[in-house]
Amino acid sequence: MSIVIDRFDHIVLNVKDVETSAAWYESVLGMQREDFESRTGKRVSVRFGQQKINLRPIDTDTVAWFTGVHPTTGSDDLCFITHNTLESVIAHWIAHHVPIEAGPAARTGALGPMTSVYCRDPDGNLIEVAAYPAH
Repeated sequence: MSIVIDRFDHIVLNVKDVETSAAWYESVLGMQREDFESRTGKRVSVRFGQQKINLRPIDTDTVAWFTGVHPTTGSDDLCFITHNTLESVIAHWIAHHVPIEAGPAARTGALGPMTSVYCRDPDGNLIEVAAYPAH
């Protein structure tokens, strides 16, 4: 017997400043902030589609918030799919003073060829926004 994984529910990003990160993901990527209670207190996430990113303060101990063995900031590479044109993504980033790291560039995603553009979040994580060709 084997298991079948359907999708990601959430990921956890270790961040230096939760408020700064939440504001960035809201304004730069259009995500929606969500404050919620956990067994150890208040937490903040940003939601998009059917997924969310929980924003974990890097100085939180692993008893209060169970996480990976080596928590650090700025080590992630995340790819998000958009239905917007990449030209509109780039224009939005420029309007928000977000430097473009690379792109547009041809890449291969989970569903095949796509075009991507890159920037960095406040902690230095590489953020890729990609669009698949219209069918």
